Amino acid sequence: AAYNAIELQILDNSSDRWPDLKSYQTHGSIYGVVPAKRGFLKPVGEWNRQEVICDGRQIRVILNGHTILDADLDRVAPQGHTLDGQAHPGLSNTTGHLGFLGHGDRVAFRNIRIRSLDPKQ
Repeated sequence: AAYNAIELQILDNSSDRWPDLKSYQTHGSIYGVVPAKRGFLKPVGEWNRQEVICDGRQIRVILNGHTILDADLDRVAPQGHTLDGQAHPGLSNTTGHLGFLGHGDRVAFRNIRIRSLDPKQ
């Protein structure tokens, strides 16, 4: 998913399990491509509130009231060069599905809402 789609990282940056995270692997980042701003996750055990807005080729992530990512997909990988040095063909996707994938750790979500930005829908 990180390469054939667009993976938006959901991760506890403070965990000892991930001591050597790269900037593009932290919570809210577009994995391998665009790092998110850090420092806005609540402590483990508290609920975070996150909004993801995908408007055309613009992706914005708002975490607990703070914009931690605001990226134009047409500008994030000039000439195909990404931060992790990998090909990310999914960056050119204009449609797709939502998936919640993981590495086996426990995670919980509540009050998930999805709405179209198209005023005709």
